[in-house]
Amino acid sequence: MLIELNQVKPEPIPKEMVARSDVWGTRLNIEPKSFTLISAHSGKGKSTLLHLLYGLRNDYSGEASIDGQSVEKQEMGDWTRLRSQKIALLFQELRLFPKLSAQENITLIPESNPQVPSDTEMAERLGMEEFLSKPIENLSFGQRQRIAIIRTLRKPFKLLLLDEPFSHLDKKNEKLSSSLIEEIARANEATVLVTSLGESPPLPFDRTLSL
Repeated sequence: MLIELNQVKPEPIPKEMVARSDVWGTRLNIEPKSFTLISAHSGKGKSTLLHLLYGLRNDYSGEASIDGQSVEKQEMGDWTRLRSQKIALLFQELRLFPKLSAQENITLIPESNPQVPSDTEMAERLGMEEFLSKPIENLSFGQRQRIAIIRTLRKPFKLLLLDEPFSHLDKKNEKLSSSLIEEIARANEATVLVTSLGESPPLPFDRTLSL
């Protein structure tokens, strides 16, 4: 999916932040099937950008579009369709249900992606197979993060938005998760946006943008 941003500025945002940004207040195209890293310290708007593209925020000026369709002009029914079939977002806070098991959280996604391995295989590859029956509240944040990655990849998507997806993973699990993400994103011919506090995850990024 093609993302086009034209002079987009969240409200409010300091002028000095806009002046230093590769994204805010610029004309920017993110090409289909590309991998883009959005790198910035906390408070620069990384989550804001992903939430804007997911239709959760409209407090901005300028124009944003996905595949030529204005983000601002999408109706609720349009967003329901896009989120179920075209766009997957891994929230920074994960948004898992603590009382449900890891497996139950994964299978809450109503439509499964035909381009992904089975839940069990993905869990095994990320070292989470033995934890599938455990309640989320009993898992560490890093373990929860891997479950959230599986759940996000399980749904159909052409645009994959990942908000600091490896913040609590060690290098080994970051590498395993990145490998799975790349494999499935390539299979779906998806556009991928990943946010990070600074370090570049082991993904084949076509470009890095700073906020």
